[in-house]
Amino acid sequence: MPDTSAAADLPAVTNVAAGYIHRDKLITPGAPVALPGARLKWYDIALADAPVPAGIRALARDFVLREDRAGALKVSGDLGFAILHRCGADFYFLLVSTWHNENELWETVYAKDGRQQPDFRLFPLPGPHRGTFCVWELGAVWHEQQAWRRYLRSGRDDAARRAYLADSCEGPV
Repeated sequence: MPDTSAAADLPAVTNVAAGYIHRDKLITPGAPVALPGARLKWYDIALADAPVPAGIRALARDFVLREDRAGALKVSGDLGFAILHRCGADFYFLLVSTWHNENELWETVYAKDGRQQPDFRLFPLPGPHRGTFCVWELGAVWHEQQAWRRYLRSGRDDAARRAYLADSCEGPV
């Protein structure tokens, strides 16, 4: 049974800034990325009035291909998805997630910080308790979890893989 005796302390339990105003962002699907041994769905996430620029998207997609060719991205034999998230004016997360062992979602996190950083690079993830997906990215992750469940319940043949890759989400989160 949960302890409700500390309920009076709840006003002090928050890390949301008092002046924060939450805005929806848009998830926009793109063409899947075809790697030699894997396929990744593609999603851009950004404010409606500040979408991901085409040049940044092209750089990110090319980066994923280069990482795979270099052997740095270990996703051979996998299906999954990539999220390119515009966070503010010039910061981007590039999250590459694939399904392993039937029910596990694995992730590699890259970032590009402004014009002074010309390409994406691995994002350092410090400590044992660290960030994973933000509230906007979770919209795509939730959709992908549901799509993966449908795939697992299918015949998992070529038609099912194609259906999984065609099953994308789009809209506000």
